[in-house]
Amino acid sequence: MDAILIHGMGRTPAAMSLLAARLWRSNIRPHLFGYSVTFERWDECIQRYKNFIEKRVQVNDYIIVGHSLGTVLTRAVLPDLLYKPKACFFLAPPTQVCGAARIFAHQRLIKLFMGDVGRVLTNERFMQSLPLPDVPTKIYAGIAGPRGRYSPFGENFNDGLLTVKETILTGVPLQTVSVLHTFIMNSRVVTQDIVRLASQA
Repeated sequence: MDAILIHGMGRTPAAMSLLAARLWRSNIRPHLFGYSVTFERWDECIQRYKNFIEKRVQVNDYIIVGHSLGTVLTRAVLPDLLYKPKACFFLAPPTQVCGAARIFAHQRLIKLFMGDVGRVLTNERFMQSLPLPDVPTKIYAGIAGPRGRYSPFGENFNDGLLTVKETILTGVPLQTVSVLHTFIMNSRVVTQDIVRLASQA
């Protein structure tokens, strides 16, 4: 089985390297897709992502593992794929315009960095228009973020960037893990669960 791995905003494929190594040791061949939120256009990125997937998997069974913005790109590309993945695994997926994105949307330098690809996270209409995955999917949400009186998240469980509520998709199972947003792809618990479910797909 193959695995397409796609990183989150501001990261590179190297962010998924530990996960890739663990999948490889479990006889799942990883393929790491990279993109730039600052310099790529959304439509071009989606087309390149589609081509990347179809070139590498062809008719082989495969899964997709995405982190953060990578899950948004995955939801956008899924309807157009000729060969569907056996399953998708979404790590800390923003499923709506989250509180952090609302703040960043008004800061000029951040907007420049986010570019055409990253700015979709600040567009409520776009986020609501994304199709639900049409293949078996599971969400992993971090809960190691700060909570309490001085936390910007209040008492809501969060990963330091997203609350658990901001990762929910209707009808998609969700598992919480005690990790932060930036490092969720390095969680052994997440990897082991992906390997287990992939073997059943």
